[in-house]
Amino acid sequence: QVQLVESGGGLVQAGGSLRLSCAASGLTSSRYAMGWFRQAPGKERECVAAISWSGASTYYADSVKGRFTISRDNTKRTVYLQMNSLKPEDTANYYCAAKSTYSSTYYSTSRTGYDYWGQGTQVTVSS
Repeated sequence: QVQLVESGGGLVQAGGSLRLSCAASGLTSSRYAMGWFRQAPGKERECVAAISWSGASTYYADSVKGRFTISRDNTKRTVYLQMNSLKPEDTANYYCAAKSTYSSTYYSTSRTGYDYWGQGTQVTVSS
């Protein structure tokens, strides 16, 4: 059974940094595209970053481009989201998601493009 566990969320002042981690277990291989999504109260869940299983392809939402960096360590079955220059509008519950794929460049920015989800970790940015 695949499980994704996020960690690293918390309360930070505007301009600060956080690094989120998503540890995966139960995967049969490292060939999983991964995505980071966030959902703020009253808003839809949106993809902020995604990465192919090889790391060759990445995606960033315009709102986080230049501030967030997604990376992965396949030996640890872990994906990271480094978040710098945080803004109050980054406040949300952050979720990681996984999709099995053989394509080394595939990722999805859609919620329906993933098969597995974590429970989320809260990020709160104070002004």
